[in-house]
Amino acid sequence: MMGAHHAACGAAAWIALTTHAHLDVSLLAEKLGWGPTSIDLGLGLWNISPVGVVTGALVTAGAALIPDADHHNATIAHSLPPLSNAMCAGVGKVAGGHRHGTHSLLGIGAFVAIAWLAGLWTMDTHTLGTIYPGAGIMSVLLVAFAAKALKIIPDRMRRSPWAVGLAVGAFVALFAPQEQSWFPVAMGVGVIVHILGDMMTTGGCNLVWPFTIKPPKALHNMPVIRWMWKPNGYLAVPVLGNAGSWREWLLLVPIGLYAIVGVGTTIIGMGQAGLSNLAAAAGLGS
Repeated sequence: MMGAHHAACGAAAWIALTTHAHLDVSLLAEKLGWGPTSIDLGLGLWNISPVGVVTGALVTAGAALIPDADHHNATIAHSLPPLSNAMCAGVGKVAGGHRHGTHSLLGIGAFVAIAWLAGLWTMDTHTLGTIYPGAGIMSVLLVAFAAKALKIIPDRMRRSPWAVGLAVGAFVALFAPQEQSWFPVAMGVGVIVHILGDMMTTGGCNLVWPFTIKPPKALHNMPVIRWMWKPNGYLAVPVLGNAGSWREWLLLVPIGLYAIVGVGTTIIGMGQAGLSNLAAAAGLGS
């Protein structure tokens, strides 16, 4: 799956899990003469603050690219040079190459553990209260990955991902959601979404790396098993075909729009709440 599609899927997954936002479609329903007046944009399985929804969507979009840190020429390798180049080269060696360690159950556990340890690093200040430098530093990388993959930053502006990543990283460090577990959860959701996405293409993944379980010869020629269980032991449900196929685009365009609408609706809701609070404060003051 292409990098931008991984990032969009990560953000969409976070929106689906956490948001309680509603999209007002009353005008459309009125013109059609039928239909709902609003659409729920998320399942709301985790009651997290609006700041957590927006911040988590950005971080999860970047985390959905992190398994490709095992490839020296992946999108994220060129997202935050020279740091990203060096990181991807090192991860590739440790993980045994592309679609090995970072695309496995072991990789999921390792990435979540790293994020959990980073989230434990907190500092108490007199003016800003508790800040989260660990989550902020990691967010610099993750958000820069997402900005590069989603082409928010033009290729000619090679250093701009640093500015975007540092800005969001500082925001995360200073104003991280109150839910302490949000950062490792965002990392886990992003990595899992990435692996599922790759398993929907013909290449598949070896979930049990460093072990390899190849299909028995007696089953190898059965049509469905041959389609899903590769001779090299990789598993796939390749409904999208090869990476970048028209089927992948057909699926990911609406998913990307969903993520944009979800984040945008949440930001608008935050702005409206802020204006209401200011109006109430002004009313009390008068």
